[in-house]
Amino acid sequence: MQAVLTFPDLSPEIFSISLFGMQFALRWYALAYIAGIVIGWRLVVALMRRPALWPHDRPPMTPEQVEELLTWIILGVILGGRLGFVLFYQPGYYLSHPAEILMVWQGGMSFHGGFLGVVVALTVFARKHGVALMSAADALAVATPPGLMLGRIANFINAELWGRPSDLPWAVVFPTEMAQFCPGWASVPCARHPSQLYEAGLEGLVLGAVLLILVLGRGAGRHPGRLTGVFFLGYGLARFTVELFRQADYQFITPDNPMGHVLHWHGMGLSMGQLLSLPMMAVGLGLLWHARRRA
Repeated sequence: MQAVLTFPDLSPEIFSISLFGMQFALRWYALAYIAGIVIGWRLVVALMRRPALWPHDRPPMTPEQVEELLTWIILGVILGGRLGFVLFYQPGYYLSHPAEILMVWQGGMSFHGGFLGVVVALTVFARKHGVALMSAADALAVATPPGLMLGRIANFINAELWGRPSDLPWAVVFPTEMAQFCPGWASVPCARHPSQLYEAGLEGLVLGAVLLILVLGRGAGRHPGRLTGVFFLGYGLARFTVELFRQADYQFITPDNPMGHVLHWHGMGLSMGQLLSLPMMAVGLGLLWHARRRA
């Protein structure tokens, strides 16, 4: 018999209450967003209070400016994440149902879209306040991995974004009927890679540890763009790798394209996540080259 893991008895809701005839609930996913933003904010403030970490011993922002930037970042994450999902993953559907674009409570957020939203928000903020853009981006790069880790753990608790079928000992039988249906797979219900936890480990723990070592132990913050380049490259590599084990988005799967690839080349294919990660890796390499050249 296949040795796999049963999905733990976890509810997506931490608690729910009924007030005035309406049901309100706090979900793990919402808590992950909140905790990730708060942890990131405190990390950036702590970095700003250590002048020796930055060029010419001058932090790019004051702690007060970090608090103001936080509002811009939240808007960038929410608006960018939602619009990214609409444009990258289901443009046809939302073109036919435009009223649902702003219904973020129905699910559907894109990391790459949220990331672009943060880039736009940071750029506008930096120009408005005369902040050194690349050094501010370096600080945000160090602060982002904890939120990524918490978000992927929340994806696991929600039993969503699961991986491809697997018979490895740590494969998980997810509770949803769709996850247990694997055409052509010997075991029914089938188990799958816990790809959410793979991402939490690579994008959160590993990438976060590397960035902290670079900024605290190697003085990387004194070379504007180096930390941002490592983040771009590291996230792109992590996401590209995990996509090999992650179930493709259902809207891209057809009988002729069971792997859900959106780009085909000489018998090989790329998922949407891999395709969107390629420019991130290219930008990361470019930033690292530029930072090295300036140094």
